[in-house]
Amino acid sequence: MNKFFITNAIPYVNAKPHIGHALEFIQSDTIARYHRLLQEEVVLLCGGDENALKNVQAAESFGEDVQTFVDKHTELFRKLAEKLNVKFDIWQKGSSKSHHTSSQKLWELCLSNGDIYKKSYKGLYCVGCESFYTLQELNEKGECFEHPGKKLEEVEEENYFFKLSKYQDYLIEIIEKDDYQIIPEFRKNEILAFLKSGLEDFSISRSNQRAKNWGVPVPNDPTQRIYVWFDALNIYQSGIGFGIDQEKYNKYWPADLHVIGKGIIRFHAVYWPAILKSAGLELPKKLFVHEYFTVNGQKMSKTLGNVYDPLPLIEKYGADPLRYFCLAKISPFQDGDFSQEKFIEGYNSDLANGLGNLVARVAKLCEKHNIKASELPLSFDPKLEEPLKQFKFNDALSHIWKEIADADKKINEEKPWELDGEKAKTALEDYVKRIQHIGFNLQPFLPQTAEKILNQFSGKIKVNDPLFPRI
Repeated sequence: MNKFFITNAIPYVNAKPHIGHALEFIQSDTIARYHRLLQEEVVLLCGGDENALKNVQAAESFGEDVQTFVDKHTELFRKLAEKLNVKFDIWQKGSSKSHHTSSQKLWELCLSNGDIYKKSYKGLYCVGCESFYTLQELNEKGECFEHPGKKLEEVEEENYFFKLSKYQDYLIEIIEKDDYQIIPEFRKNEILAFLKSGLEDFSISRSNQRAKNWGVPVPNDPTQRIYVWFDALNIYQSGIGFGIDQEKYNKYWPADLHVIGKGIIRFHAVYWPAILKSAGLELPKKLFVHEYFTVNGQKMSKTLGNVYDPLPLIEKYGADPLRYFCLAKISPFQDGDFSQEKFIEGYNSDLANGLGNLVARVAKLCEKHNIKASELPLSFDPKLEEPLKQFKFNDALSHIWKEIADADKKINEEKPWELDGEKAKTALEDYVKRIQHIGFNLQPFLPQTAEKILNQFSGKIKVNDPLFPRI
């Protein structure tokens, strides 16, 4: 079997997960499920980014020790994935002993190549991004674009730095040639413009004083901890055995795909390939960069108090309606607005009145005419392959919903409830094949719904509870 190693961005665990985390979990799981349908050996990895300064500060504000805090919050993210029916094969914690060992190994490889040095530094630090910024990289108010409204800290200390500037020409070459492919194209162009404007070396450690003795110790320097991006990015490798289980690592690395949000593109498209090159390791193959959810037209922000918790929605309506909204109702390459009203509108029109109604009406007629489903070999629709390769989940689902509409139209024209005998049987068998085809193709997107449909339309067909009771 061909292997397919895919990673989800590793979430910070300083607070509870929100609807944006659900969006990315669903996207990466959909890609993984598609590749499993292709009979590939898929490994989907995520975990907890636990060594960040923001986690230390959050733990202090709750009056908890850091390990207890990150253990509790990382579990919230893992549970969200479970409730979304997202199947992570590996869940790697940043505070684990194996990750510490692996990250120290990566450090030593870059150090041996002469790419790590120590110097005193003074700069503006965004705790939200865990990154230093120059004034040119901030908005007109002197704030980070990713975390407006938050004052940056002015930090002066002695840190270790990575020689990023050494790899400027190399990074331009691999990205221009798609040796490390960035999707979509406009994000690739954005990174190339950033690279061509010139690169500065970046800090990869922080003092024990600032880190409160939390995180991965710098090898042979008890005064420093490895800075979050150097160790956090390495979760993609430590989870599959880098520096611990070389046979497993060799089997799965390089990553076939990293799935991330636009706010962390620089770390994945610039820092990460440079670190890997320095360490003499293979590059990941592709980087898929998605946009964000806004909530009722505004960017999600703790300051605004509009961070949306998806759990009540999942508990009330199930995972698949939320999976459908995240995949069908926004483009991955444009910010999409989430509101409960839009969710309910899509649920009723597309799921209850569309797919659910089609399945229910055909099942009722089949039960009346004692129709038994044929056990046909089913295969994934090739028309869905191109949109999925381009991560255009909304286009793929539009195709499936067109098939639902076509089936409904055919039923309305043929009026099978007025037919008897062989005419009824012939018409219903055609509808059954269409529904089986739809159910099979829904597997990557709405796995629980797909399973219900395929089970209902196998053997003797009977009426079941509605797939999506109308809200």
